[in-house]
Amino acid sequence: MVEFLIAVVPLLALLAALLLGRYPGHETALRLAERLAARSRRQDTTASSWRRPRLPLSHSAQGGLLLAFGLSGRAPPA
Repeated sequence: MVEFLIAVVPLLALLAALLLGRYPGHETALRLAERLAARSRRQDTTASSWRRPRLPLSHSAQGGLLLAFGLSGRAPPA
């Protein structure tokens, strides 16, 4: 019973706050959005003067697919 209450009490507190018109973390989310927007604007000004060349995409087998291709040419053991 105690484990159930430990899980339900935070949910009920959040539900009560939302029903009362309070949005927990709203100010934090706004500050984070403003910080990310400022960072992207700052990067746009520096990125426009210098850009790293893009490498072509590789279409070769990698990882498990490489192992599968390697084993596919071999016949099963007799």
